[in-house]
Amino acid sequence: MKDALPANIEAYAAQYSTPESGVLAKLNRETHVKVEQAHMLSGHLQGQFLRMLSQIMRPHRVLEIGTYTGYSGICLAAGLPADGHLYTIDVNEELEDMALRYFKEAGLEHQVTLHIGKAAEIIPNLHETFDLVFIDADKGMYGTYFDMVLPMVKTGGIILADNVLYHGQVFEDPGTQSSQARAMVAFCEKIKTDERVEQVLLTVRDGLLMMRKK
Repeated sequence: MKDALPANIEAYAAQYSTPESGVLAKLNRETHVKVEQAHMLSGHLQGQFLRMLSQIMRPHRVLEIGTYTGYSGICLAAGLPADGHLYTIDVNEELEDMALRYFKEAGLEHQVTLHIGKAAEIIPNLHETFDLVFIDADKGMYGTYFDMVLPMVKTGGIILADNVLYHGQVFEDPGTQSSQARAMVAFCEKIKTDERVEQVLLTVRDGLLMMRKK
């Protein structure tokens, strides 16, 4: 799959962005060598955006829905204070060991809790107030996840939703779009009319919808 942003623009942006850390570069390589659907990895440019946002916000509590191999989680945890914590959820237990290994290598093992299972079942049991939320899981559930987490996000907190451009398919005729692309359009339309948040769609990698709770 190709992302909506042309590869030459992505490469140019990456050239003038802070390089990946050693741990992230190693994780990036291992994911592409050993894991299926490596295009799901946030990667250098988006990862650096998540990292800088976290460092600016200094969040105490972060929620990630969709851990994959841990790349985005490491970036989201970059700005955590000493008592901060990242809760990350993934349904794929086969990637658990890899993600935990890299959280440890990044020095985050005591600040990250990885939950394996269905996010819709895990989220209600977290009992936390979040400063920052990153949604990057099953596309048809984005609206449900948003409605579940918004009451748990503090006023002024940020929710990010990944893949909202869905490899450029959102620009196609609705009759030719995949179900995932249609889900992304429906999610963006939902957020557009939700007065509880203000939002901006960023054309970073495969599209990030950034929402601020009013």
